[in-house]
Amino acid sequence: MASSPRFVRNPALPTILPQYPGNKMIGREYCNGEALYEPSFGTVLKWQLSKNPQKEEKKADTWVPAVVDCTGFLESREDGLVWLGHASFLLRVAGRTLLFDPVLFSSLGLRRRHPLPCHPEQLTGLDYLLLSHGHRDHLDEQSVKLVARQNPQLQAFGPLGMAGLLRGMAPALPVQEAGWWQSFDLGSEAPFELFYLPASHWHRRGLTDMNQVLWGSFLLRLPEGRTLYFAGDTAMAGHFALIEKQFGPLDVVLLPIGAYKPGYMMQLSHVNPHEAAKAANILRAGHVVPMHHGTFDLSDEPASEPLRTLEQVAAGGMLRGELHAPAVGEVMPWQNWE
Repeated sequence: MASSPRFVRNPALPTILPQYPGNKMIGREYCNGEALYEPSFGTVLKWQLSKNPQKEEKKADTWVPAVVDCTGFLESREDGLVWLGHASFLLRVAGRTLLFDPVLFSSLGLRRRHPLPCHPEQLTGLDYLLLSHGHRDHLDEQSVKLVARQNPQLQAFGPLGMAGLLRGMAPALPVQEAGWWQSFDLGSEAPFELFYLPASHWHRRGLTDMNQVLWGSFLLRLPEGRTLYFAGDTAMAGHFALIEKQFGPLDVVLLPIGAYKPGYMMQLSHVNPHEAAKAANILRAGHVVPMHHGTFDLSDEPASEPLRTLEQVAAGGMLRGELHAPAVGEVMPWQNWE
């Protein structure tokens, strides 16, 4: 007998979208919006048994992002945004330091193609750890253990179900969970607001935890209204229009552009570069920073293709906002971007 749907949220946090009932669950699984989405093992098997039509091109493509040392920024107290590779960012704003989706080390099936722009031991003075979802290329146990140990003041923010995952990694780390369209409680002295917003994705880390941790995106809003949006992992879906309606136009958006081939396997999990540009345009983004490319080999497209394609889209006038494609470790003064 099928389980009846129920709707969940964190009752201790405000929900900002009027009439939103909470995240839909069927049984123990979070839905991807209204529908239950479970990636098919058969699709993965098809991919493994199929020939990549770009195999030779991918083999010859040795491009990796440039890397610059960001030690000086870490030792300063200056505001700025730094890409650490893949979907990992360090953000310092109004005296607070935030770390997004840190994956600082190579692990089984995830080999870094370029070094970090700093030593992991230099990641101190962190205030907030933001975790968009539980996939291993966004939530790395060794990285969480390290930053929690080095930053006893650290607070973690993430989706419903995240506290259970982190309990086994960093038992003393305070974790605040939110559902979609909820505002985190940062305390009365916080210099900005932080919201947890939708994404079109799914969750799995083991054999028995399919969709038992929610997934989503983050938006930070400063008192003067300036916004920074971190899209997490997402496919193309209607949530971008809803976010724009609630918060747009957005100032700076960090959008994934890689791991999109083959389309029959990836299109319900990730955006391709054209879809990322479309999402940025829907959000009315003033500035676009690409991520989720170049660091790990996760899919069939050649390494340089995602960024090259997005740059072509921008050069053709099909990207509304200004494109910023930083080196890993490059400090971006995002609050000064006009």
